[in-house]
Amino acid sequence: MTSQPRVLSGMQPSADSLHLGNYLGALRPWVQRQSEQENFFFVPDLHSLTSRIEPGVLAERTRKTVAQYIAGGLDPEANVLFIQSHVPEHAELAWVLSCVTGFGEASRMTQFKDKTAKGGADQANVGLFTYPILMASDILLYKPDAVPVGDDQRQHVELTRTLAQRFNSRFGEVFKVPEASIPAAGARVYDLQNPTSKMSKSSESPAGRIEILDSDKQIAKRIKSAVTDAGTEIRFDREEKPGVSNLLDIYSSVTGRTVAEAEEEFAGKMYGHLKVAVAEAVVAEIAPVRERALELLADPAELDRILASGREKARAVAAATLGDVYSAVGFLRAG
Repeated sequence: MTSQPRVLSGMQPSADSLHLGNYLGALRPWVQRQSEQENFFFVPDLHSLTSRIEPGVLAERTRKTVAQYIAGGLDPEANVLFIQSHVPEHAELAWVLSCVTGFGEASRMTQFKDKTAKGGADQANVGLFTYPILMASDILLYKPDAVPVGDDQRQHVELTRTLAQRFNSRFGEVFKVPEASIPAAGARVYDLQNPTSKMSKSSESPAGRIEILDSDKQIAKRIKSAVTDAGTEIRFDREEKPGVSNLLDIYSSVTGRTVAEAEEEFAGKMYGHLKVAVAEAVVAEIAPVRERALELLADPAELDRILASGREKARAVAAATLGDVYSAVGFLRAG
């Protein structure tokens, strides 16, 4: 039995490639801490059904996401790496948790309100409404100590904590109440064309994203075309100079220099100098990850082997937790 803290996290396969924000804000921190924790990393493909997506596209994106996890440095032998839909206990526990969740509680989730405000309530599906309950199931099955998430997911982890405490109070101690782990730095990379908005797989223009599977030429072009600000001074000021601040943040995250050191390096220089340096640094960081991901995608049998091993490890834990849940709520167990 390990004495290391247990951590669970994942990223949706909602695009063909992870982007730089995913890499710097999530994947790289996972890799840096993987030897310090007992890790469960998964691809939450069930959540992808809340948006319309072609089946063949979803399968391909799921495979690409796994390849990028490994290419970014996650060791599939040292971590439990799996696909959400390969572990049916996720959906089974979600039903039980939905029965201890209040309708008003679920309707207050800000992401649901934001998305329905954009597309209209008539266009939203029930899966989008119950998304946070499935996320709670994802978490509670594995009894993690911490859940690394972006700040926009903090409310969902709070709901998870509430449901765990409510279930434990009503049926007996089954779940560990997890903590949200919000990265202190490198957690947010902004859109290159709209530097007041977070870089996103769903952003209006692909020119605002740096994708892990982009070519070196594409990466450099997008950075060199990034929106900057009035004036010529290269300094960090999120309010007055969001474009330059975003580039400085990216440069700092990729090179390991502090923002203050980057400001000093580019003092008296033009925006073009900053863009060239950021492009070179990002290409140097991302190119090996892209090449390794493409190698993995060219060997589907090896990816299948890794996923089969991860599924077996994940189901061993998930099935034990679900068994405890079913016993606690009083289901008649199969003989």
